[in-house]
Amino acid sequence: MSGRTRARACPERTCVGCRERAVKADLLRIVAIKDACVPDPRGTLPGRGAYVHPSPVCLDQAVRRRAFTRALRAPGALDTKALRRYVEQTTVAEQATR
Repeated sequence: MSGRTRARACPERTCVGCRERAVKADLLRIVAIKDACVPDPRGTLPGRGAYVHPSPVCLDQAVRRRAFTRALRAPGALDTKALRRYVEQTTVAEQATR
């Protein structure tokens, strides 16, 4: 035994909004269901996923750059209303706990 402790590797993903790498737990997984982007906070929905920081700034950048359509390989534009509603509720709840 060398006496060193083993640090576990944390999986990293890239935010499609700001293009920064972050720990997977800090990002929100997005899945395309029919013609809509749906948040997948537990990460269990089937299909291809994309990751974004759960903040309105990163969400706006991703929508403006059409990053969800590209990352999810969707044939057309995706509706992001449900995703935006989820991110806004998450940020309001986060600010209330501070």
